[in-house]
Amino acid sequence: MKGFWATLPKPFFVLAPLANVTDAAFRKLIAKYGKPDVLWTEFVSADGLILATPEGKEKLLRDLVYSEEERPIVAQLFTSRPETMEQAAALAQELGFDGIDINMGCPDKSIEKQGAGAKLITTPELAVELIAAAKRGAPNLPVSVKTRLGYNKDVLEEWLPKILSAEPVAVTVHARTRKEMSAVPARWERVKRAVEIRNELGSSALIIGNGDVKDMEDARQKVAETGADGAMLGRAIFGNPWLFSEEKPGLETRLRVAAEHSKMFETMLGDIKNFALMKKHFKAYVEGFTGAKELRMELMETTNAQQIEEIIEAFLKGGVE
Repeated sequence: MKGFWATLPKPFFVLAPLANVTDAAFRKLIAKYGKPDVLWTEFVSADGLILATPEGKEKLLRDLVYSEEERPIVAQLFTSRPETMEQAAALAQELGFDGIDINMGCPDKSIEKQGAGAKLITTPELAVELIAAAKRGAPNLPVSVKTRLGYNKDVLEEWLPKILSAEPVAVTVHARTRKEMSAVPARWERVKRAVEIRNELGSSALIIGNGDVKDMEDARQKVAETGADGAMLGRAIFGNPWLFSEEKPGLETRLRVAAEHSKMFETMLGDIKNFALMKKHFKAYVEGFTGAKELRMELMETTNAQQIEEIIEAFLKGGVE
């Protein structure tokens, strides 16, 4: 089942799922100003979706809210239990998602304690079972995987063939091990090796490279050098919903969109998420101009979207350089 993946241009450029960053509000904004070829939700616990209390499940479902403008939109799930993966995949299909992605790369300790995320690299048989379970649960949706080169060491030569044996439609390779986190530069030559392994095995899975992609120009260059089908951009999206459109908006537009972002966050998620999560975005929106530091410090003290808008409008009235 290839679904929308079969219709993507090559190379294609997609946005990484970033916890507490690429939430429903930010994705809606990105879709408006610079839509990538594919969007992912933040990762969501399959166990939580199936086993949580009604209140807990309702809260998790808010992470799976999306707008039609975001399509194709992929639901990213994590678990180490095939039975809950199957049920959560069925739910994702019911909710109208275009695909399912299984997180096999997150280094968060609380997720690894569950045997999920990057920990799955150490249990390849279970990883294969999870892919099969997702396919059973959502027979009409393509299933993909996001992972790393290895856990404590690079085991791409053993790990990737194992995943490919389960026939996911696409594999995103973050070009570092779990142990390395982001402490070393991403090794894109290993993405090239992933493409070679895929070709040697005669697999039709798409290979997406991930790690340290600065902008679209950098993404195109990395894809050209490695032969990957696409590139996934992550941290470059901070303060830059125009990343994929490559527009370079002026300061006034940038600041007004920062205010729009905070309003969207408050409206869509304010009842379940702390407004303080917006502060990591302000650091990126508000930099590189005279008065940026002072404005940023002022925004860091805010507690709601109205305050953000008032401070930004006052700053713009004062004239910008």
